[in-house]
Amino acid sequence: MPHGEALHYRTLAETAADIRTGRLSSEAVTQHALDRIGELEPRLHAFASVRAEAAMAEARNADAQRARGEPLGPLHGVPLAVKDLCAMEGTATRAGGFFRTGFDKAQTATVVRKLQDAGAIIVGKAQLTEGAWGDHHPNIPPPINPWAPGSWSGASSSGSGVAVAAGLAYGAIGTDTAGSIRFPSTCNRLVGLKPTWGRVSRHGVFRLSDTLDHVGPMARSVLDAALMFDAVAGPDAADPTALDVPPPECAQAARTGSLKGVRIGLDTAYALEGVEPAIAASLKRAIAMLEEGGAQIIEIRLPEVREHLLRLYASAAAEAAISHAATYPSEAESYSAGYRTLLDLGHSASAVDYAATAIWRREFRGHLARIFKTVDMLVAPTMPVVPPTLEAFAAVASAPPEAVVALMLYTIPFNAAGIPTLTLPMDKTEAGVPLGFQLIGPELSEAELLSAGAGYEQVAGYATDHPAM
Repeated sequence: MPHGEALHYRTLAETAADIRTGRLSSEAVTQHALDRIGELEPRLHAFASVRAEAAMAEARNADAQRARGEPLGPLHGVPLAVKDLCAMEGTATRAGGFFRTGFDKAQTATVVRKLQDAGAIIVGKAQLTEGAWGDHHPNIPPPINPWAPGSWSGASSSGSGVAVAAGLAYGAIGTDTAGSIRFPSTCNRLVGLKPTWGRVSRHGVFRLSDTLDHVGPMARSVLDAALMFDAVAGPDAADPTALDVPPPECAQAARTGSLKGVRIGLDTAYALEGVEPAIAASLKRAIAMLEEGGAQIIEIRLPEVREHLLRLYASAAAEAAISHAATYPSEAESYSAGYRTLLDLGHSASAVDYAATAIWRREFRGHLARIFKTVDMLVAPTMPVVPPTLEAFAAVASAPPEAVVALMLYTIPFNAAGIPTLTLPMDKTEAGVPLGFQLIGPELSEAELLSAGAGYEQVAGYATDHPAM
């Protein structure tokens, strides 16, 4: 085994390179991941299901392919996880609840197939909040934050975040409707990429909100996220909303990443006013690191978004009602009281409000397009508060939408715009709770975001920081 970091905390890129050369075997790496899952899963609750036997068989086959000299994919032999919204042959797809998702065990989501085509070993399906919205089903133990067990692990890709942070997988697929890649990436000190809408196929992924859902990677380093994104992005004949654009080459952008000359827009009033002092102070230090790496910070002014958050929330609920039309309200007993509230809101949503929101979304995209003529990307927090304690988040999750949407100030507007964001770690609090921020780019700018993120990573040095477990 190579010297240095513990095997489970090495990067995906390093591990894939060592499997490719035969310095490591996929069988040994996968067995190590499964052993660690066996040790830690009883207290972390990161997985909805684990594919131990199937994963080991696939790992042995991966080693045999290498021994035969066959062409190897960029993720060859590396254990990854996928969110349990994604259909996968041989597994149930529960979507964090007990309702019928409509997928049978013979189906596989395009994003899962593409990971497997790139050589990845899927060790399990990560747990999530019920239906990929705000809270976990009361009968399913929520994933536990490995950095700060009393703090929120994020929603809805909580299991994906915990699995990667704790070294149970080298990366994971998450989805993001209103922050569900960015929140758990922040809470678990990860890199999370919410791509341009349509950049990654949603075929075979259970939908929460058709026009807001994004699928993307979560990893411990920028290069790892880029490798995963390169593997899963691209057109898909099975998904008419998947963009028909050439595959990205983001791994190279991450390998040669730099902040030199990058123009980063900062709306001080939006990003730094009205947030908790710890967030403001940490974001200012992150911005200083961006400048240290060579970026130029340019003051800009974003359109007002606060007055539209409730309508965006209601739009997501309306689209969720469509996603669950086959089972709600006809099988209402399959849902928790909290999720029924969301679906009832969707059924009662005003068509006029939905139309007004659709009009605003087009205008917001237009405003952003003009701003991106003067800057390359934007910087903002992921959330206005330090990740809350479990008790505090439970209170928020059961609060009226007016209170809930305050947490989405920096997330759902950019789902509405369909543009990519890259979440990066910044400081931890004195209590060890991770904090994060995001770089936000124009449509199809994932390579530029990952290049800038890699430049920041070199200055900040967080990628070798792992929870002690």
